[in-house]
Amino acid sequence: MVSAPRVVIVGGGHAGFHAAIFLRSGSWPGEVTVIDAQAQPPYQRPPLSKDFLAGKQELADGEFRPASFYPEHGIELITGERVAAIDRTARTVAFAGRAPIRYDELVLATGSRPRALPVPGAELDGVQFLVTRDDAAALRERLTTAERIVVIGGGFIGLETAAVAATAGKRVTIFEAADRLMVRGVSEPMSRYFEELHRSHGSRVVLSSPVAAIEGAGGRVRAVVTADGTREKADLVITGIGVVPNDDLAANAGLVTGDGILVDAGLRTSDARIFAIGDCARFSTRYAADVPSVRLESVQNATDQARFLAQRLHDGFTAAAYDAVPWFWTEQFGRRLQIAGLTSGFDRFDQVFAGDGQFSIFCYRGETLLGCESVNSPRDHMRARRTLAAVEAPVAPRP
Repeated sequence: MVSAPRVVIVGGGHAGFHAAIFLRSGSWPGEVTVIDAQAQPPYQRPPLSKDFLAGKQELADGEFRPASFYPEHGIELITGERVAAIDRTARTVAFAGRAPIRYDELVLATGSRPRALPVPGAELDGVQFLVTRDDAAALRERLTTAERIVVIGGGFIGLETAAVAATAGKRVTIFEAADRLMVRGVSEPMSRYFEELHRSHGSRVVLSSPVAAIEGAGGRVRAVVTADGTREKADLVITGIGVVPNDDLAANAGLVTGDGILVDAGLRTSDARIFAIGDCARFSTRYAADVPSVRLESVQNATDQARFLAQRLHDGFTAAAYDAVPWFWTEQFGRRLQIAGLTSGFDRFDQVFAGDGQFSIFCYRGETLLGCESVNSPRDHMRARRTLAAVEAPVAPRP
């Protein structure tokens, strides 16, 4: 008797959760197993640096589904277990303390982890990352008593947490090593807009200032020191200097990696039975004008890749290549920034104002639209997404 095909998904974040949901909503006939190293049921990450940190939401509110949902819908959920190795010959994933699990198709949705701050004092009490809900709970508690807060890193997470702290009346200093905020994600005019926004809410923004050390006393953080000798007192330090992909499991299994797990247009790795989606996956896209491949850290990408892969598995690998328009968003001080496309490499832009604090920046290379950055202007955002998507998608290779 031939057993039903089994899809094993490693990782219970946005990509892994949605892969399981889309498989089941499409009536996948086989087994679906989701394995996650965290002990909790899968949950949403974006609210952690926004509504939860601001006290507008509790941790349970962020769970995708209650624990009872998974067995009721034929999804085996294994939490608190870390996959130690992949045996590609036997098609099994191995653990440290339990029997291996067989797979027919394996989906790596292993996500990413915070980039370590490579300076003395980074291990002091009071130096915080924000990745998991445990991180968020600890940070929210510390924010109730901390008065001097230093944020290291001017990306989305750093600025979102800085906005929450400033709104709560804290004294906030933001140190960014680059010469502008959100340098990897937005154009210079948008960077400057958000720089002034944070300054207008009382935060000190210090650019071109890499951190050299964190000072402490009695094991607790006391100050941050930059490369030029500037010393800023702090009783809480939030670090957000980027992430690195969790591709070690794939690399140790002999899959091709390089700042992520390399996948083809069908999100397949160098092993025909193994796929990668979400933050850990590196892939080629026509929306990146100046690089051969990208790794996108966004909920949109994780969800869209999960949907695409589930469809491929349902259709027997006949779906078109993955070609979703990248888009991102952040919210700071009530300003919702939405980005459609990848704007790196633009050579001109048009700025369009719609009144009441609404405006958009359309970025072009020659006459080709690369992307649009919109503040409180969802109409422009959706118009840009439709324009960017209006090209016939390529066809994914068969396994």
